[in-house]
Amino acid sequence: MAAVPREESAPKKAARLDLFKFVPFRLNRLAAEVSSALSVEYAARYGLDIPEWRVLATLGFRHDACSAQYIAHCTRTHKSTISRAVTSLLKQQIIERVENEDDRREFRLRLTRKGAALYEELIPRLLRKEQEILSCLSAQERRDFARLLGKIEEGLDLVQTSEEADAKEAY
Repeated sequence: MAAVPREESAPKKAARLDLFKFVPFRLNRLAAEVSSALSVEYAARYGLDIPEWRVLATLGFRHDACSAQYIAHCTRTHKSTISRAVTSLLKQQIIERVENEDDRREFRLRLTRKGAALYEELIPRLLRKEQEILSCLSAQERRDFARLLGKIEEGLDLVQTSEEADAKEAY
């Protein structure tokens, strides 16, 4: 009887994924934590939740009205979540629907005066919070971090500037 080599007879140990070293897990956890930290700035004072903020922020940086589908794609938020946020913001008169001149069956969304004022009021608060979150990094580390995020975004073929996003009809 031939001897079976030891490595073939021993059961293989299943690979173990250390989530705390797995970049997708780390990025997701970091994004959730940063979103939560930023939400402190708009939740208590303005009653907005994270999806509502995402709609407001997307419409705020755009020069033109856009579709809810664009917002869902841009923010990587499920369309049903964006739909609920849009409904809530419409009721609060923070956003409004406008007819799409190219396709009258479709409505686009834009900020109302109230929504634009809210957006303008929130921006300095959120920028301060961003600086607070990044304060653990040196100025050079912040630049490096931004550059490295850009490389990953580029590798995933993601839009990287407001101008690029604004120019896209269907993000």
